[in-house]
Amino acid sequence: MLLIPAIDLKEGKCVRLRQGRMEDDTVFSDDPVAVAGRWIDAGAKRLHLVDLDGAFAGRPRNAEVIHAIVDAYPDIPVQIGGGIRDEDTIQAYLEAGVEFVIIGTKAVSEPHFVRDISIEFPGHIIIGLDAREGKVAIDGWSKLSRHDVIDLAQKFEANGVAAIIYTDITRDGMMQGVNVESTAKLARSIHIPVIASGGITNLDDIRALGAVAHEGIIGAITGRAIYEGTLDFSVAEKLAESFG
Repeated sequence: MLLIPAIDLKEGKCVRLRQGRMEDDTVFSDDPVAVAGRWIDAGAKRLHLVDLDGAFAGRPRNAEVIHAIVDAYPDIPVQIGGGIRDEDTIQAYLEAGVEFVIIGTKAVSEPHFVRDISIEFPGHIIIGLDAREGKVAIDGWSKLSRHDVIDLAQKFEANGVAAIIYTDITRDGMMQGVNVESTAKLARSIHIPVIASGGITNLDDIRALGAVAHEGIIGAITGRAIYEGTLDFSVAEKLAESFG
């Protein structure tokens, strides 16, 4: 199981939000490239980047920083989300060296877009499903849709996406533990990999996810915990790797 450090970008800085609220942010570094290097040195084998400004603007806003990270560490796969709403943006990121692009709001509002890009960019499309009480949130988590997480995931699987990132937004940035039950339930309902996100706080969360990794959970994204020090990334990454 991969442990994937999150680097959330706002105005060119590395920040963390609480429950996706842009006004409730903590700045951890003015140098996201150095932050990426820190996690790679600690053993990270993939990076999770989020263009927070892009997610709200509907178009990339931190592409320069993202390109700088990819250029600095070309051997580390990068997955990027936030503001990816058209094929030109996807192509630009992939040509820059990004391995996976994450589609969120656009996937929910225009499902045919997922089908089209999965055909055009096979193996590079990940869908981010952010949910509260089983319903998918959109537009930077500011709106709750009527769509059920599992139903949507199954539809996107049929479209040929590479993986699903599942985030319980009630846990994200709150240091309350990961929602293992909901993550495992989703993983059991589809055949493509699931990456867990939101709420990972300590090694017990890694162990809890690891215990159900065989259901189809290939990785977990961690953010605030590794920045605030409740989770030692190097130790946690080795523990995560022991599950598979």
